[in-house]
Amino acid sequence: MMKETKNILITGSNGQLGKCLKDVMQNTVSGMRYEVCNESKTQNFIFTDIEELDITDINAVADFVHKNKIECIINTAAYTAVDKAESEPLVAFEINEQGVWNLAHICMEQNVFLIHISTDYVFDGSATKPYKTNARTNPVSVYGASKLAGEKAIFFEQIPSVIIRTSWLYSQHGHNFMKTMLRLGKEKEEVYVVDDQYGAPTNAHDLAAAILQIIDQKDKITKPEIFHYANEGVTTWCGFAKEIMRIAKLPCLVHPITTAEYPTPAARPAYSVFDLFKIKNQFDIQIPNWVESLQRELS
Repeated sequence: MMKETKNILITGSNGQLGKCLKDVMQNTVSGMRYEVCNESKTQNFIFTDIEELDITDINAVADFVHKNKIECIINTAAYTAVDKAESEPLVAFEINEQGVWNLAHICMEQNVFLIHISTDYVFDGSATKPYKTNARTNPVSVYGASKLAGEKAIFFEQIPSVIIRTSWLYSQHGHNFMKTMLRLGKEKEEVYVVDDQYGAPTNAHDLAAAILQIIDQKDKITKPEIFHYANEGVTTWCGFAKEIMRIAKLPCLVHPITTAEYPTPAARPAYSVFDLFKIKNQFDIQIPNWVESLQRELS
């Protein structure tokens, strides 16, 4: 039986999640092996970043998708400088809203499935129990507002698509909290970390594997749907930092402080824990605990 080849476009592939998708597809993740092709289909992944494809240029998107016969787009391209967005709102919205609308519109015109990555920053953090996917959004930063606008752009086009909100993403790639703590842990004897913001660290390799599982089941999706993905469990940034130091065997002491003691240009949600039932149930995805995943990333 001849295998059907599916052309899958990854945008923003030089970013953290884009690189983790490549790791998972090449089975280069330490201690893990993921199967990314089933028996009847092969997947041809086309990795692009802004140099190859600028998602804010709708004509470029249309031409690229058509010429390469793209059947699915995984959009990891985004403006993610949370604090800088407060002084660059136009740039943030150009990428996180207009760029996403461009992708969604071309997906509608050319019958392409879209997987888009969003964020816990669409919430204000006032909840006291895990956020379900239909919980009221109320971003408290420009970054959060721009990402919510991107979600709404996809719903406007009403294409079969998956929006995955995630939180506290980390890996060995890119700039992230884990890498910052590892650096500080080697340079300093003690650090002070916020202990009144609650959420779940998310291993970007785990998220990448979940995305690939969703691709194989995309026929279940007939309209835009939102899913939440983070590793299981709850902690604070301080708790996350302490676990990083423990696993990495760094002698650096981690002291708790309040958000008020560490002011930033952009407000952060005080609580961004996700209800994960929908994504686990609909796609039969097993989600590891955050400590287990952190241990694997640092092994």
